Amino acid sequence: QAQLVESGGGLVQAGGSLRLSCVASGTIFRIDQMGWWRDVPGKEREPVAIISADGSTNYDDTVKGRFTISRDNAKTHVYLQMNNLKVDDTAIYYCYGNLEESPGWGNVEYWGKGTPVTVSS
Repeated sequence: QAQLVESGGGLVQAGGSLRLSCVASGTIFRIDQMGWWRDVPGKEREPVAIISADGSTNYDDTVKGRFTISRDNAKTHVYLQMNNLKVDDTAIYYCYGNLEESPGWGNVEYWGKGTPVTVSS
């Protein structure tokens, strides 16, 4: 079974930066997509940034130009560089993976346990 583990959250002042990391491990044949979602109190979990197997990326409009998603060559690590953080970015950030554990098993979505990001004014 695969698992995703995040790190890098914390407390930062508005305008500051943080870098989130996520590593996928365990039984993995292929990772088709990885990304970051966030839980904001009172709202549904929302996508922040996604990177696909071909390297294409998508960002929520609220983070475009401030956040950058990237991954390593092995495609098992994904990162989220967050610059010019705003109070509204305060949330629990979850690593997401859409992957196939073994050939022919089909794709499954995996989630990390989340890492908190708090931006103070």
